[in-house]
Amino acid sequence: MKLIAGPCVIESKELLDIVACELVHINHALNVDIIFKASFDKANRTSIHSFRGPGLEKGLQMLDEVKSKYGLKVLTDIHESWQAEPVGQVCDVLQIPAFLCRQTDLLVAAAKTGKVVNIKKAQFLSGQDMRYPVEKAQDAGAQEVWLTERGNCFGYNNLVVDFRNIPDMLDIVPTVIMDCTHSVQRPGGSHGKTGGDRRFVPSMALAAKAFGATGYFFEVHPEPDKGLSDAANMLELGKLRQLIQQLLHD
Repeated sequence: MKLIAGPCVIESKELLDIVACELVHINHALNVDIIFKASFDKANRTSIHSFRGPGLEKGLQMLDEVKSKYGLKVLTDIHESWQAEPVGQVCDVLQIPAFLCRQTDLLVAAAKTGKVVNIKKAQFLSGQDMRYPVEKAQDAGAQEVWLTERGNCFGYNNLVVDFRNIPDMLDIVPTVIMDCTHSVQRPGGSHGKTGGDRRFVPSMALAAKAFGATGYFFEVHPEPDKGLSDAANMLELGKLRQLIQQLLHD
């Protein structure tokens, strides 16, 4: 089982330390290997006034410190092809954002780093459509490609998850991850920012397990309502261990 968790965006060194410490505790207690996730730049925020993060150089330095200090594998997303090489020097997994999953140059650049490439399924594509982004990455040399389900847009300011996408994508790659927090978003539905409903996060995870998901992605924060990005969707950090235990044993 692949597990990914961390804050939506790098807000501060203190936040990274708090989350990383808890992930290490969970790893030891449950004998799992959670990959630490945080974004150095949220380039696709709803509003020009929204917090984006510390940027590439400082962000990678902070992620590298998490990796060396806590012994955690690290994942972050890239938005432009030139970012792949420097990110690949630090991170174990390069993530392709859902909106950008068809961007050929971005997929090729990520693949050429030799690192794992996690491609998030676009909100406007089916699971079967993800065969083509995978082919682009594999043709460019990617040895390991993951796919991540995060819901589809069927109307305004809302996402709906068709869990049949999970087995459809398992026909393409062996690792399909459920993004349990982004899938409860209400994009742009909160007056210039994305809203959502975190109470459905555990249900998303358990439903995905029933459909054969091989991994789970959680954005977490010690005080989600104070988060600077995706506040309404992030799971309380203190609830992560219990949910992972449930996924392991139910």
